[in-house]
Amino acid sequence: MNYKIIHIQKIGDQRGKLISLESLKNVPFEIRRVFFIFDTVKNISRGEHAHRTSEQAIICLNGSCYFLLDNGLEKAEIILDDPQMMLYIGKNMWRKMYNFSGNCILMVLANDFYDEKEYIRNYDEFLMASQLSKHETEHKK
Repeated sequence: MNYKIIHIQKIGDQRGKLISLESLKNVPFEIRRVFFIFDTVKNISRGEHAHRTSEQAIICLNGSCYFLLDNGLEKAEIILDDPQMMLYIGKNMWRKMYNFSGNCILMVLANDFYDEKEYIRNYDEFLMASQLSKHETEHKK
């Protein structure tokens, strides 16, 4: 599956903690866009889409949130609840975010600017695209 958990090193002392995010160092791509998700509703999910080419790295700055990741063949559930844990999601991965805590704040780093055409918002279309991608990968071997 095209995701991984990246543990981010913190530095700090009695004054508090600091985490630094750097393109192509602890973030595995060049950062082109940053956005935040907050004021979410506990029983309402978000996401439910995939990206054709974009990569994202997501950090839960406050609270907690569950992710269901799906590559068309396998599924994984991830809980983000620690600002030292960054979830990297590569292209062609369906994601659903749910079970937000009341104080959840997610920061999303993306390798590209927003482009609505880059999203796959229909799950059946995603499954067809993921099967085509798998088929193309097998023929390149």
